[in-house]
Amino acid sequence: MSEWNDKVIEEFRANHGRVSGPFEGAPMVLVHHVGRKSGTERVNPMMYLPGEDGKSIYVFASKAGAPTNPDWYHNLTAAGRARVEVGDEDYDVRVQELTGAERDRVYAEQARRYPGFADYEEKARGHRTIPVLALRRE
Repeated sequence: MSEWNDKVIEEFRANHGRVSGPFEGAPMVLVHHVGRKSGTERVNPMMYLPGEDGKSIYVFASKAGAPTNPDWYHNLTAAGRARVEVGDEDYDVRVQELTGAERDRVYAEQARRYPGFADYEEKARGHRTIPVLALRRE
């Protein structure tokens, strides 16, 4: 996965935040975070949903519907802060996990725009609810 992520990151940076392949045309963000156990800085490319307020973006800890949350989710929620690259811009964000009706509304919108997210939710059903994190510009 690391090698695949590295290729996506390289393409993202070379093309002002745009990538090809399965993510072509989708809004992408690079999320910088620190491993809560290792202390190692990491960068993960992710699809996001722009917030209505213009200051937030939403990311989805789908892990393609796997029964466990991705490591980056635990790192972000533990730290409460991160740094993101969106297009050619980078900035610090506060991390907040959405819950209840707000989480459901945002996830449903992402699944409406990108049906693969509905598939991920179906795969995760019975194991976990896929977390939605708001990354709010500081």
